[in-house]
Amino acid sequence: MDERDIRDHFLAQAKACDGLGSPFTANLCRALAKVLDANTRTGQAVLGWPGDARADGLALRVCGALHTLVLTGASERLALVYPPNQASESEIAEGLAEAIARSDEQIVAGLAGAPQTNEIARSAMLLPGFLTVARETGLPLDLCEIGASAGLNLLFDSFHYRYGDAEWGDPASPVRLAPEVRGRAVPLGGEINVRHRAGCDIAPFDIADAAARLRLRSYVWADQAARLARLDAALSLAEKFPPLLVKADAADFVEKAVAARQPGGAFVLYHSIMWQYLPRAAKDAITATLERAGRQATAAAPIARLRMEPRDPTKPWAVLSLTLWPGGETRRLAHCDYHGRWIEWIG
Repeated sequence: MDERDIRDHFLAQAKACDGLGSPFTANLCRALAKVLDANTRTGQAVLGWPGDARADGLALRVCGALHTLVLTGASERLALVYPPNQASESEIAEGLAEAIARSDEQIVAGLAGAPQTNEIARSAMLLPGFLTVARETGLPLDLCEIGASAGLNLLFDSFHYRYGDAEWGDPASPVRLAPEVRGRAVPLGGEINVRHRAGCDIAPFDIADAAARLRLRSYVWADQAARLARLDAALSLAEKFPPLLVKADAADFVEKAVAARQPGGAFVLYHSIMWQYLPRAAKDAITATLERAGRQATAAAPIARLRMEPRDPTKPWAVLSLTLWPGGETRRLAHCDYHGRWIEWIG
């Protein structure tokens, strides 16, 4: 990509951040599009990026590296233009220029890892799907999450939820989710009994590692304090009840998990906002594995696939979909905000 394409990528990311309720990160991306130049190693690395900036999440890599400077206290100058302080785009640009000059090497080092979040609020989008599986099968759930990041959403049944006037979950939980409900009431009937839970990621976060926790926090946009608070609360739960999380290729993980499933439980493969990042070969392999296993599924050993993923790139929402075997019927249950801010039940 040439330099103009890189700058356009930052402007496109700014537009996306505006739409997702992060005006500071939008201004940060716009300022970066202006101030980056070849006079610093950061500018050289970003403007000469060898891959696809959008696919590699380049703007988010830079934002994460900068947020790390603020979270660690490594740049007092940058912290002055970060929330909770108020700063104009021009003031942000001034702070950026100084921070890049002072922390050039550290920022470049921070670009190495691909952006990765573990958005806790997506559990509020997935919960009605889990309840649907539990009601319709009458069985405990065996959970299998791919693209699990730090595995925090594997603990979804330890969170508290409010959908309008309706509540579900542990009222004493430190993780409290209350998405806006658009349209019809979200069905919350039934109980969930999780018999087994495990997740995989190609680059999982070990929450016992302070550096990994810092990196996870750095990818939360700095003006979204509620998201950061949810993440910290979920991390505190995971320290007490660490989820089973393995480093593995998603297709291999699913094949092994499906082969090891036991009767008496509903096997549930689920994922949220990760399918688009999988190679086509992995997508095809996972789909084929589920379809083969689905043909052998029974009422005593059903298989479900629950996913919150974009279905139409022209729509500003993801779709919660459920496929349940025996039968293999796919249903669209809800439209969901990408960050879990609202849900519209359509099932």
